[in-house]
Amino acid sequence: MISVTHSTLKILAAITWYLGVFILISKGSELAGDARELAPDQRGHGLAWIFGILIGMVKTRFIFIKSNKKNLARISALKDPKLWQFFRLRFFIALGLMVLLGAILSRVSQGNYFFLLSVATLDISIGTALLLSSWEFWRPGSVFGLKL
Repeated sequence: MISVTHSTLKILAAITWYLGVFILISKGSELAGDARELAPDQRGHGLAWIFGILIGMVKTRFIFIKSNKKNLARISALKDPKLWQFFRLRFFIALGLMVLLGAILSRVSQGNYFFLLSVATLDISIGTALLLSSWEFWRPGSVFGLKL
């Protein structure tokens, strides 16, 4: 078995979190751009960003901060941390299902202005929530432990 430090697991969790930010914001931006190409005179692509960020802020407050704190506390409590324990198994299963669903939604939305904007808003909102809740990695005593 591959034992690692608690810090290593927290860094792996942070890397995964930030990869999600990058992928979802990029994908949301691309889908909003596709919608803009379909209807350049419409304002929906800008609204996708506004609503995506606003919804992401709400998700941050009520879901993502709690989830991130809980995972970091779980990692800290591990007696003999193993490399694969930076998230629970159910997280990896949910992540796989979300990636699959996101790919399906992106493919199905092609050519449909409203559906493109809806999926773009969803991706931007989750990416925003991941980004804002990533502050937990920077709190004192955490992964990168800023001392303010």
